[in-house]
Amino acid sequence: MTNTVITQPFLGFGLGLRTQHFEHVLTQQPEVDWFEVISENFMVGGGKPRYYLEAIGERYPLVMHGVSLSIGSTDPLDMDYLKALKQLANQVQPRWISDHICWTSIHGINSHDLLPLPYTEETVRHVAARVRQVQDFLGRRILLENVSSYLSYKDSSMDEWQFLNAVAEEADCLILFDVNNIYVSARNHGFEPLDYIRQMDPRRVQQIHLAGHSDYGDYVIDTHDSPICDPVWDLYSAALTHLGPVSSMIERDANIPEFSVLEQELAMARTLALQTLPQLAADHGKHHSAGLPGQDAKRMGSL
Repeated sequence: MTNTVITQPFLGFGLGLRTQHFEHVLTQQPEVDWFEVISENFMVGGGKPRYYLEAIGERYPLVMHGVSLSIGSTDPLDMDYLKALKQLANQVQPRWISDHICWTSIHGINSHDLLPLPYTEETVRHVAARVRQVQDFLGRRILLENVSSYLSYKDSSMDEWQFLNAVAEEADCLILFDVNNIYVSARNHGFEPLDYIRQMDPRRVQQIHLAGHSDYGDYVIDTHDSPICDPVWDLYSAALTHLGPVSSMIERDANIPEFSVLEQELAMARTLALQTLPQLAADHGKHHSAGLPGQDAKRMGSL
């Protein structure tokens, strides 16, 4: 392993772009550095969603995040899906494309859930080979996100973080590091989340997700329907300490509040990151003193 930097430049602090906020973002141009869009929501040409996507994409950097790649399945890769994904990427020109390290379908039947994989050498080889196929087809590296999980496999022979690092290394892909998912899985399976964070390869972590969850005491469900809790903020600080500056964003997919509420939460992420990484504080301050949001936000990648 070398120290060569292979990730894209730091974009700053972003939000998931949701339908309820299209008009607000377009007309008010809030101080958000970038937006993440759900790829599948825009794969049909034309219509209002594509109008807003293109208009907002002229003002902010965008990244694409998918939920249907099913990279861990034993089904053949869905080439119709990949063609639509590539067409959308060619039109949107996202900074990067991500999906989940999981499986969602078998024998052509979609579970509509992000199901965990057994953590074995065989699975590493299987997933990495499929990732290489996808990357060759798209003509770019992709990011794989660690998922939350609620069961484990007896056949697993390594920890989740070892598995994720191994797939990324063998496939030469990048990682979308979901801090909330680590907290959820750690609670459900009884491992130490800081062990996970400290073992991640900083060269390959391109993006961080932050979100809320539902806590039922004996188990935790990743629901993206509530504010980020204090333990997840603590893990975010620990992740930045280990990884350095990583483009970070907040997901909210249910009980979606007014945009101003998400802006306040994003400000917490920014403040925590700037406190954790002093040099980032200096650089970020220079850019924001110049009034960057809107069109100029695209220059945030130079940090």
